[in-house]
Amino acid sequence: MLRDKMTDNIRDRFQEVMDRIRGAAQACGRDPESVRLVVVSKTVGADSVKEAILSGAKILGENYVQEARDKINALSLSDISWHFIGHLQTNKAKYAVRLFDLIHSVDSFKLAREIDKYAGKIAKCQPVLVQVNIAGEATKSGISEEKAVNLVKEISRLENLSIKGLMTMPPFFNAPDRVRPFFAALKVLSGLIRAEQIPNVEMAELSMGMTGDFEVAIEEGATLVRVGTAIFGERS
Repeated sequence: MLRDKMTDNIRDRFQEVMDRIRGAAQACGRDPESVRLVVVSKTVGADSVKEAILSGAKILGENYVQEARDKINALSLSDISWHFIGHLQTNKAKYAVRLFDLIHSVDSFKLAREIDKYAGKIAKCQPVLVQVNIAGEATKSGISEEKAVNLVKEISRLENLSIKGLMTMPPFFNAPDRVRPFFAALKVLSGLIRAEQIPNVEMAELSMGMTGDFEVAIEEGATLVRVGTAIFGERS
């Protein structure tokens, strides 16, 4: 009975999040298919992650390389895309390129160069997003907004990386509308970079928005929203 209840909760919550994504997209005149859900599965056990997959999850987001490797090995489902969304240490780059389809959190040329080196060793062109610390918070990773264009230009010269867009983690507010200016600023930055027409750079993706504010992020142009708590509940 407990197992069934857990299953139903994950399935129901997943469906509710998908409905909210569709509703938010339609309300601002966007195609709901232009927004993809990254189910944040960090610290969540493989059984619960499997329930999310059976509910319809297509993209899973992990913060820790070792934890992700264990889950990928346990679940080994070929139609699931795995994204790395946490802070990536340079000494973990060699593992990340083997495990993840998209790395959201590239915030320095040093890290990009390590990813490039190990991607080259397995003949892979690694898709990445550049993480921007749009609010300039000292406690968060990410390149500053002012330095982002130059970093993108630097990374674009690496042969085994492909920049697909930008990611941010704005300040936390209880009122989602207070986060809107930070999402809007990332969208503007994306447009400025696109206008530069830098080779090997696409600004197709905006990874922004989490459980508390993803609907506002969608209104401001998010293509990837990272939601975990609304699906799995509060983490212990």
